Amino acid sequence: MRQLKRGCDEILLEAELQQKLARGKPLRIKAGFDPTAPDLHLGHTVLINKMRQFQELGHHIMFLIGDFTGLIGDPSGKSATRPPLSPDQIQENAQTYREQVFKILDPDATEICFNSAWHGSKSAADMIRLASRHTVARMLERDDFARRYKSNQPISIHEFLYPLVQGWDSVEMRADVELGGTDQKFNLLVGRELMKAEGMEPQVILTMPILEGLDGVQKMSKSLDNYIGIEDSPTEMFGKLMSISDELMWRYFELLSFRPLDEIDRLRRDVDAGANPRDTKFLLAEEIITRFHDAGAAAAARQDFIARFAKGAMPDDMPELELELETDRIGVAALLKQAGLTASTSESFRMIQQGAVRLDGEKVTDKGLELAQGSVVVAQVGKRKFARITLV
Repeated sequence: MRQLKRGCDEILLEAELQQKLARGKPLRIKAGFDPTAPDLHLGHTVLINKMRQFQELGHHIMFLIGDFTGLIGDPSGKSATRPPLSPDQIQENAQTYREQVFKILDPDATEICFNSAWHGSKSAADMIRLASRHTVARMLERDDFARRYKSNQPISIHEFLYPLVQGWDSVEMRADVELGGTDQKFNLLVGRELMKAEGMEPQVILTMPILEGLDGVQKMSKSLDNYIGIEDSPTEMFGKLMSISDELMWRYFELLSFRPLDEIDRLRRDVDAGANPRDTKFLLAEEIITRFHDAGAAAAARQDFIARFAKGAMPDDMPELELELETDRIGVAALLKQAGLTASTSESFRMIQQGAVRLDGEKVTDKGLELAQGSVVVAQVGKRKFARITLV
């Protein structure tokens, strides 16, 4: 049970989960992903890692691709109506999800489901009957809907259908446990209610935290450019992981590493006792790159990182800065000046021209380069000036 609870935010209800496990039969574990973007990032894998833990314990894993719900658009945590994707976009993204998820899950022990299999054939009358299962007042109890309603932000009628459609997936799949992020709690509870209404034993809800992105503040997101894609190159992956703060490293260890908790506790004690956190971060980066590429690629990425930072020239006590942007982007020359790495933007341009500026170990040659709000970079000017900079 300790392994299953690892990293969890909440289990509803834990007593029910213990009862289900005590029966000694494999449980049906559900987690759904709407294919709204072409690639998965490490934030998505927090749930997939939890599915893997259940899978290793012999439970039946159902990876649901929401090719029908993706046409609606999940309103969870959104301040505005999401633009719908076309069926062609949904299908293209769904195919990449199928390919990428098996870098973590065992393909021979994973059932891939598409919710269009049961929703696609529903008539208008079927959807009306489903809509009758919930009230508008109950929908407005949702935090995101309540905020939008109070601030006079529009809420489209079809957004009310999303929790019901997701909840009905649990009925069709006969889920014993559904996994989701903390922002999915309302939707998961709807699934419990619909199962009860159908005379079924309700699913247990297990929510996982939303993984912070490289900035350590906002959730990992491609739109915020603070993500690590599982299709990123080994070198890019290594550089991004090395850019996270020492404190955020432990969050990543807990939610992304497959190392035993006792081993992670030991690593933390070692760092507290004086071990170099950079070396510990090497272990995290190598483990994750090995998972999505291979051990050889991980080793090569580490050597490349060390070489690009002049074999350890990066200081252990590197300054960590937060720069508050007036807009959503900043030019690299202004970034260096505001971080105190150059005295002026003209000096920044001069250092770039001389090849003396690096971001995450990569030489900067484009004077017009801009960085997005939410980015985290290790900036270097010359051989001695470094800073880890978070753009907020």
